[in-house]
Amino acid sequence: MNILLFVPAIGWLLISALFFVCGEFLSKLWGNSPSIQMTIIVIVAYAFGSITWLPALLHKNHLATMGTLWLLLATAATIIIGVLIFHEKVTALQGVGIFLALVSMILLNL
Repeated sequence: MNILLFVPAIGWLLISALFFVCGEFLSKLWGNSPSIQMTIIVIVAYAFGSITWLPALLHKNHLATMGTLWLLLATAATIIIGVLIFHEKVTALQGVGIFLALVSMILLNL
């Protein structure tokens, strides 16, 4: 367990969110061209995201803040991938929502 505590909670949250975003990216590709092989790869990416979430709870076992922070990190990264890689559009109202999500991330870490 010491190695799990060596990496700080925010590190585990970022790693977990990164795997989740990889799953999101791969699932978008799967949606364009579904296959059994891609299905397995997507499931593995999401599984690693879940597994790397657990050590974050060892540091700070507070589901309300840790879970919300993880959701916001994963959401922000998913939006970035959607906009920058897949050229999806974000409306002004959605932009306000993204901004407020970032503000909530800051407030949760105070």
